[in-house]
Amino acid sequence: MAHDLVTFGEAMIRLSPPGFRRLEQARSLDLQVGGAELNTAVATARLGRSTAWISRLPDNPLGRLVANHGREAGVDTSGVIYSKDDRLGLYFLEFGAAPRASSVLYDRKGSAIAAIQPGMIPWEKVFQGTRWFHVTGITPALSASAAATTREAMQAAKNAKVRVSMDLNYRNKLWSTAEAGKCLADLMQFCDVLVTTEEDVEKVFGITGKDYEEVAAKVAEKFRLDVVAITLRENPLVWKNTWTAMAFHQGQVYKTREFEVEIVDRLGAGDSFVAGFIHGSLNGDIQKGLDWGVATSAIKHSIPGDFAWVRPEEVESLLKGGGLRISR
Repeated sequence: MAHDLVTFGEAMIRLSPPGFRRLEQARSLDLQVGGAELNTAVATARLGRSTAWISRLPDNPLGRLVANHGREAGVDTSGVIYSKDDRLGLYFLEFGAAPRASSVLYDRKGSAIAAIQPGMIPWEKVFQGTRWFHVTGITPALSASAAATTREAMQAAKNAKVRVSMDLNYRNKLWSTAEAGKCLADLMQFCDVLVTTEEDVEKVFGITGKDYEEVAAKVAEKFRLDVVAITLRENPLVWKNTWTAMAFHQGQVYKTREFEVEIVDRLGAGDSFVAGFIHGSLNGDIQKGLDWGVATSAIKHSIPGDFAWVRPEEVESLLKGGGLRISR
């Protein structure tokens, strides 16, 4: 089945103590499902696009729980492969409030996706009729075989003339900047669109500039990318930020409005930016992609969990200047 978007990567169960408790205080844990690439597939599906998520899950109730959540949100999970012997990754999220930042504790070693090998996924079949393929820098950080499979997937997408994007998403709890830089620089040859932050570009590629525009231009030139998008978050408070983004495309800088966001849950916000950007620019409109990316992710900040339970009408209303009066 043809899809507007296919994504590939890990999803985990997220466990959080309620009421801003620390993990050491916890007596109960709230369960959510999340993972960067699945989050993006969900948010893009919610905006009305046909999406699929490719991964490897354990063939047990936890693996099926993850797939069920993806399907519930409108994502095709029929391309997921299942393992009899591996486990599902977990992560624990501790919500903070100023001056204590929120924090994540991973328990994902030995997960089913980390044991994925090149040749396990029939990429040529996956990409038949597909318009866009998205990955992040998280998947190749999981294991050498996951990195090799990510490369295999990106190369297959490129061969199939599918547009390829990557969210750099550097995670220092998974690998060093040197390891990330070597691997991700190699993967850039298969990439058309890079989504990142100024901080991650410096850590992974060692690229700096006097402003965001110069950084984006340098990255685009170095790796011959069609589009570089940089999300911009100002952090005056843990639960209140200013959020926007910019994009660089063929020598032109694109900007959009800023949103002041009250944060209920910021996890998945970057993934929902990618979703809005893909939705808006599938037909080549970079400005629409940037506008929809920032607006979709601004709304996501107000929604608990990793998934962006957003409707396209909400995004359109926000872009037209929708207010905060009760909708009734």
